[in-house]
Amino acid sequence: MKFDPYKYEYPSRRNLVYGGRGMVATSNPYASQAGLDMIKAGGNAFDGAIAAAAVLTVVEPTSNGLGSDAFAILYIGGKIHGINGSGHSPKGLTMEYIKEKGLESVPMHGPLPVMVPGAVGAWAEIIDKHGKLTLEEVLQPAIRLAEEGHCVQPTISENWAKGLTLQGTLKDEECYQHWYDCFTKDGKTPYPGELWKSPDMAKTLRVIANTGGEDFYRGELAEKISGFIQKSGGVMTKEDLAVYRPEWVEPLNVNFRGYDIWELPPNGHGINVLLALDIMENLPQGGINDPESVHRAIEAMKLGFEYGMPLVGDPRFCKDDWNELLKGENGIKMAAKITGAARTPLCNDPGKGGTVYLAAADGEGNMISFIQSNYRGFGSGLVVPGTGISLNNRGTDFSMKSDSPNALMGRKRPYHTIIPGFITKNGEAVGPFGVMGAYMQPQGHLQVLLNTIDYGMNPQSALDAPRWQWTGGLEVHIEEEFPIEIAEILEKKGHNIFINKDTSFFGRGQIIIRTEDGLLCGATEKRADSSIAIW
Repeated sequence: MKFDPYKYEYPSRRNLVYGGRGMVATSNPYASQAGLDMIKAGGNAFDGAIAAAAVLTVVEPTSNGLGSDAFAILYIGGKIHGINGSGHSPKGLTMEYIKEKGLESVPMHGPLPVMVPGAVGAWAEIIDKHGKLTLEEVLQPAIRLAEEGHCVQPTISENWAKGLTLQGTLKDEECYQHWYDCFTKDGKTPYPGELWKSPDMAKTLRVIANTGGEDFYRGELAEKISGFIQKSGGVMTKEDLAVYRPEWVEPLNVNFRGYDIWELPPNGHGINVLLALDIMENLPQGGINDPESVHRAIEAMKLGFEYGMPLVGDPRFCKDDWNELLKGENGIKMAAKITGAARTPLCNDPGKGGTVYLAAADGEGNMISFIQSNYRGFGSGLVVPGTGISLNNRGTDFSMKSDSPNALMGRKRPYHTIIPGFITKNGEAVGPFGVMGAYMQPQGHLQVLLNTIDYGMNPQSALDAPRWQWTGGLEVHIEEEFPIEIAEILEKKGHNIFINKDTSFFGRGQIIIRTEDGLLCGATEKRADSSIAIW
């Protein structure tokens, strides 16, 4: 990819860095450094990515943990590969069970929204199939940081405190109290710069490392996870954990302005990004700070959600051929729906959540786009006693409509918001990219791609540029830095514009680009404690 590093600075060329033999970009300095250490120790990009992912569970528990799910796109030897590391529901979690409990849907917190955690399985599978090092070697930095302690970064400290506030709103039941044992000290969350140790996580990580992840699904850890969930009122069994395996999948793509943009197929909603890009491909190409271009992007994203969301579910239960949807005249037909005025889409509310994203590359040409999440903040609010395993709450996104591909059912993967992205051109890797933030993620992907490809921004400027987020109906939130003159024109077109001062609302991203000279160029997020480690 060719770009001018001095063009369109938002607010500067901060953190736009270059390397050749290795690069890891994450939302935390500890994770980036750990990933690069693995590459320097003889590993490859995949070893570096899993080392960084494991460290993030320790240093950024506000968005992910050992009970997370994960997805990744890998570039190896000129080919794109995808892995779905999302877990399924317990066999006993059915629509009938939820209704018998007197509930209208799967709740946000507690034992019922907990799905079988898939991240650990994805770590082990990636290392086994494509790593140069062992899982035991790759997890050492995370074990050391959990055992010896790490200094809590400012953004994480702020989000940790928010997590404490949310945890306090949950019912005063014993199952929620273990969260306080793991994530507070004297009833308080850590302040910025505080040295924080996680001895329970260290012990669990050692078991995962020593057993190649097996114990987590088919050993003592599996018994502790299932036993605690059942004691807390859930239905997950040891068998639910034992039958889990991550799945290698074929990524989907569309060609946009000569670049192939890759996303994973459902049960993730990367297809929403591809639908929006297919629409934009059939509309006039706009310029930087062009109100019409911003308006078209918002409307294209609405249509992406409108057409994509009803199709997203566990692929084993879906009949749709997503590749066919991305071919032919669908993009032209959808583009024709966009006029000069804002419209209310059929899917009125895209939702909310939280995540971590990272990218890694090595000097051999390997690259990886990796994402993992507990979903809403700390997830379900449950931590398995004595293990440091914070459990996800992904099941809350199941539909209670029996005709939906995302209808709640036992042993089924739910709708997933976490999506890694990747760019290639003429079969050659350009690089991994991603933006965290649940239903902001497709919108962040679209904006970063438009900034890079349509507007010619360098990767750091593409991340730094002020963002918008459609939140439902005609409502669009914008960052404080968003040009007010564009906002005023958008309002005249019928968008309800709101200035949002919460920067975390707009996602956090990373990008690694392989330049035409074969070097690595990395950019990372100004909205987080992000860092790029280079070699």
